[in-house]
Amino acid sequence: MLFQIKSYLQFLWHSKNEHAVHSPFVFSLLTKCFYDKKSKPEYAALKKYRNSLLANINTIEVTDFGVGSKIFKSNTRIIAKIAKTAGISPKRAELLFRITHYFQPDSILEIGTSLGLATAALSVGSKSVGRKAKIITLEGCPNTMALAKSQFQVFHFDNVNPIVSEFNSYLDDLRLSTLDFKLIYFDGNHSKKATLDYFELLLPTITNETVWIFDDIHWSSEMEEVWKIIKKHPKVTVTIDTFQWGLVFFRREQPKEHFVIRI
Repeated sequence: MLFQIKSYLQFLWHSKNEHAVHSPFVFSLLTKCFYDKKSKPEYAALKKYRNSLLANINTIEVTDFGVGSKIFKSNTRIIAKIAKTAGISPKRAELLFRITHYFQPDSILEIGTSLGLATAALSVGSKSVGRKAKIITLEGCPNTMALAKSQFQVFHFDNVNPIVSEFNSYLDDLRLSTLDFKLIYFDGNHSKKATLDYFELLLPTITNETVWIFDDIHWSSEMEEVWKIIKKHPKVTVTIDTFQWGLVFFRREQPKEHFVIRI
């Protein structure tokens, strides 16, 4: 906790808003997407999805493949508490919806489904543009995915393909396919080695329009090291650090530039 407080204070010191941004691409993203405070009718669907989980007092046995939870001491967890403390926040879910709506990706990969709170934002955001993106979401824990899958069916997220798999195993196989993803949301194993492995395995899929979102880039010193390495990669041109998330772009026409943005 002390580490994150220190990191957040450093973030606040370095962060800017749209008035300090001279990149037209980033300025447009901030003003038309990040800072769009207008209420959206789709937010009601996200709230309904969350509330259905917050009302679920059943327990599930969770298998952790990553660095584990800082909140839960046991693998037997109440579903409502997972949704309340470990899932994407309502504010972040709305932002993820807006990002998906803004970029209109036709193919999405989510690494780390959990209860599907972020998946809901991706699904609703992609449907709101009049067409459904194909979404693949990966989860290592079978019990967690079984619950998420039942939620997807109830809420008619029929553009979501839930897959139970260890992430590295799936991404290794992906290299042999022709799949690419216009948006990838990384919210799985928060270790340095695993995150960098995912980054390298997925680099062959990038296009000029690709958007990658890394969750919890200041979660630990390891994750901050990962973020620094990603920023320096020669194929990465633009990054945006929002403290919770790191957005990565591979736009060849953009000069290499890194932004620290308050939202």
